[in-house]
Amino acid sequence: MPQSPDEQRAVDALARFQTEDFGYYQLQMTRPQTVGYALADSPVGLAAWIYEKFRFWSDNDGDPEQALTRDEMLDDITLYWLTNTAASSARMYFENGFTPASRVELPVGCSIFPGEIFRAPRSWAARVYPNLIHWNELDRGGHFAAFEEPDLFTKELRDCFRHLR
Repeated sequence: MPQSPDEQRAVDALARFQTEDFGYYQLQMTRPQTVGYALADSPVGLAAWIYEKFRFWSDNDGDPEQALTRDEMLDDITLYWLTNTAASSARMYFENGFTPASRVELPVGCSIFPGEIFRAPRSWAARVYPNLIHWNELDRGGHFAAFEEPDLFTKELRDCFRHLR
């Protein structure tokens, strides 16, 4: 089946993700305790693990401090360290695995941030979310959009669900 340019970009991005950036997912999905113990044992290891995610998953040009301040990143890392929740957060991947999307009949809104790990095209979202009530592609923000761009994220939530009140 021929794909639109948006769909082809998504397929290419997913293939690139699976070959270049999928290792963390595979590790957490198959051996969450292995990485969990290492992250719980070393504050430097935990900081490096999370910082690397900020670097590659936030909307920046190779410098995560373009998206988040150093203090914001350290606060987030410290929260994981003090609560000892690196292992339990890694287990989420193991417990949920990878399942194909099924139809969601509830009203759904999608805010597409340019620095997100993977951005599905609207045509794919419409197949899974037949009651797609909001779609917006934003100019900034990444995987941690609520953290990186809290005002934009809040505006998106309000715009999406305003008419359902």
